[in-house]
Amino acid sequence: MIGKLNHVAIVVPDLEAASEVYRDTLGATVSEPVEMPEHGVTTVFVELPNSKIELLVPLGGDSPVAKFLERNTSGGVHHICYEVVDIILARDRLIAKGARVLGDGIPKLGAHNKPVLFLHPKDFCGTLIELEQV
Repeated sequence: MIGKLNHVAIVVPDLEAASEVYRDTLGATVSEPVEMPEHGVTTVFVELPNSKIELLVPLGGDSPVAKFLERNTSGGVHHICYEVVDIILARDRLIAKGARVLGDGIPKLGAHNKPVLFLHPKDFCGTLIELEQV
């Protein structure tokens, strides 16, 4: 059902500093920041030959990643994103197998302007999973 790894998302306390680490220390290409109010984050993508790293900071106090950053003040891995061909079919199969989809279960447009859903970490070895339709 799942396809390739799309990205690993890391919540950081300082987006500019984190971008510099990936760009200047590791030599990676880093995108410009994009505010995503519907998801409560500002994000950049670090391009890798085989995947991406998404760096996130909260956009406002009610951001879903604000609580994560309160508990993990230095930041840390937030979620892993896998690609799927048909997000509705994937959602329905996962629900039928007992997995919990976060929110209302209706895909939202993600950072790549493609439909995304999040799956409850308790159903996936303690890891928040994002599915992105490709």
